[in-house]
Amino acid sequence: MELTKEKIDEAHEVLKKVVTKTPLQYDRYLSQKYQCNVYLKREDLQKVRSFKLRGAYYAIAQTAPEVLVNGVVCASAGNHAQGVAYTCREMKIPATIFMPTTTPQQKISQVQFFGGDEVSIQLVGDTFDASAAAAKDYAQQNNQAFIDPFDDLAIMAGQGTVAAEIFKKAKEEDIQIDYLLAAIGGGGLVSGSAVYTKSVSPVTAVVGVEPMGAQSMKAAFEEGAPIELTQVEKFVDGAAVKKVGGKTYAHAVETVDTLLSVDEGQVCSTILELYSKQAIVVEPAGALSVAALEQMKEEIKGKTVVCIISGGNNDINRMAEIEERSLIFEGLKHYFVINFPQRPGALKEFVNDVLGPDDDITRFEYTKKVNRGTGPVILGVLLKRREDLPQLMTNLQSFDPTYIDLSENPSLYTLLV
Repeated sequence: MELTKEKIDEAHEVLKKVVTKTPLQYDRYLSQKYQCNVYLKREDLQKVRSFKLRGAYYAIAQTAPEVLVNGVVCASAGNHAQGVAYTCREMKIPATIFMPTTTPQQKISQVQFFGGDEVSIQLVGDTFDASAAAAKDYAQQNNQAFIDPFDDLAIMAGQGTVAAEIFKKAKEEDIQIDYLLAAIGGGGLVSGSAVYTKSVSPVTAVVGVEPMGAQSMKAAFEEGAPIELTQVEKFVDGAAVKKVGGKTYAHAVETVDTLLSVDEGQVCSTILELYSKQAIVVEPAGALSVAALEQMKEEIKGKTVVCIISGGNNDINRMAEIEERSLIFEGLKHYFVINFPQRPGALKEFVNDVLGPDDDITRFEYTKKVNRGTGPVILGVLLKRREDLPQLMTNLQSFDPTYIDLSENPSLYTLLV
């Protein structure tokens, strides 16, 4: 069975009285930055602060009442869980929700808030895939309906209503969309949106955006079928999926024009930019579509681009990590292990001879070693301009030819920083 525009329109009719019709906003800042017309589809303003409510509600609404009597089960890194929780509270259906142990506390709390007494949360596994496997086993053992987070036609139809709203609004305002950008985790949003887009506007290029550390759709495209990644970077938790769905892949490979991957550091810079410039709070997965504009800046000049802001469930406790990743990605923050002479005046000499006038030490850890001429220092340096880095490296080489740049050693960086 295939997903079609008609099925998405049916979902839209069911959902229009349930979900918030989120704005399609012209973004002046991004439009000026990239010399094009950028519109943001603000699913961060959805009732559960993400598009996931659409698919969850529609999938549960399409499930037979006699099946729902025993309740439902789902697995999610957060946003799908919130959609299921909200739906089950509205419909008075008991739900057991499995979430990875690595899920941010903010998302766990929100699931409990939206679900109330109807929801029980189980934290199982370090990854989404491990949590999903446990959830499917639980659903089978207890004869309950499993609400898949992405690989289900009803889910995909619900997510596709995002595109239905986009193009209905574009038609009202006579906007011709050249590019539609959507994040990819398991593929529900991009496949549903792409199917609808190609039905109503074949000339619109659909761009799917994945985090650099979790390119599961790219792997599927290259393999010719979904394939499980050996490991994923979990930072963009809403899109950190090891294997996309069979149904989502089958539709995406036919309708998605381009796949892009975005460095997690670029995602962090985008989160901070959206917040500081426009007071828009997005989660890492929600920033993917906007982060991809940097790669497309030459291609999109003079064009009209729509970026789906897929979610705004960002844990404030992660902001320090987000800022750190952004500074490292922008080439402004660096960490080194340096051998310091164990004598008075060594630090003063280092500051005067190695650091530039605008460089700042953000970390300095040193323990004096008895009966040794030198001792190792963990040093963090913040540059004012990334162009100052070559001179810093030259100066470091002169001070200690055996210094270690921790950016070149991820394991050591993780251990020490």
